[in-house]
Amino acid sequence: MSGVSDVGLMSDKNLGYLLLIASFAGILIYGWLVLLSPWAILVLQVTAFLAVAGVLAILAWIGYTLATAPPPEPIPELETVKSEASKGQERRDESRES
Repeated sequence: MSGVSDVGLMSDKNLGYLLLIASFAGILIYGWLVLLSPWAILVLQVTAFLAVAGVLAILAWIGYTLATAPPPEPIPELETVKSEASKGQERRDESRES
């Protein structure tokens, strides 16, 4: 008996079976609520609201992260390449003018 696997934690296989059974139960319950229950319209409205709110919350989180993140530090090697490229462009522009 190994010490790590015997600490009372659920094995991956058992967790997989639990997720499988819970998912099928959720599908059946949701199907009944949407198709056969007297609360079908309410269930659809709540589902649509939660889906849209979830997407908008993710977009808000992305916006907040972009707005509050400090700008990245410039990469010195990239700056050198950019300056050499701009010098090459200036030389080409000068040769075209003459």
